[in-house]
Amino acid sequence: MARAAYTCEQALAELRARGSPENREGMARFGIATDRALGVSVRDIRAVGRAISHDHKLALQLWATGIHEARILASLVDRPQWVTRQQMDDWAGDFDSWDLCDQVCGNLFDRTPFAHERIIAWAADGREFVKRAAFAMMAWRAVHDKGAIDDALTVYLPLIRREATDPRNFVKKAVNWALRQMGKASATLYAPCLALARDLADSGDRTQRWIGKDAVKELESEAVRGRLGV
Repeated sequence: MARAAYTCEQALAELRARGSPENREGMARFGIATDRALGVSVRDIRAVGRAISHDHKLALQLWATGIHEARILASLVDRPQWVTRQQMDDWAGDFDSWDLCDQVCGNLFDRTPFAHERIIAWAADGREFVKRAAFAMMAWRAVHDKGAIDDALTVYLPLIRREATDPRNFVKKAVNWALRQMGKASATLYAPCLALARDLADSGDRTQRWIGKDAVKELESEAVRGRLGV
């Protein structure tokens, strides 16, 4: 399907046509803020995104609506090369749920020129979803950017070790996700990630123990070892 230029109102109309109260209820059950949500599935948001021409101005307009699905759509119609450092900081400051954070990081932020530096900055941020964004970008870079191996070894693994004591639910789960995803990304990363996971699993800190044990379980699985040949 060919992409077409949309106004903000046209894009919102497409989203509203796909929303439902049932979907909003389902979102709420998964801990997603629904006070500004239409109840549109991610699959349908992506379908709308595929119909719209990439447009930075439209992305900013969609974000400004404050509507949950419009903000995810904004991350699909924008392009990494158009994103500014200030835009990343502003949008990250608006994150109010794990799925908005993860979608924006995986659809857009992890491929911007500022991804690495924002990971470092946000990992030290006190806001729960901003910090989560740092580790979500680590995980997504492991999927989308094979050149991130050096960054993982020299910067990301020490950041995981440093922040693995944060007990907040959406932070610790993202730290765990980043460790597992990097460990699965390549044979080069597997051993250092598994070693860190084992260290955390043996920690006296409850959060570190949870992060480490869960990562060890996946990294030592036959499926992961077989795929990497380790």
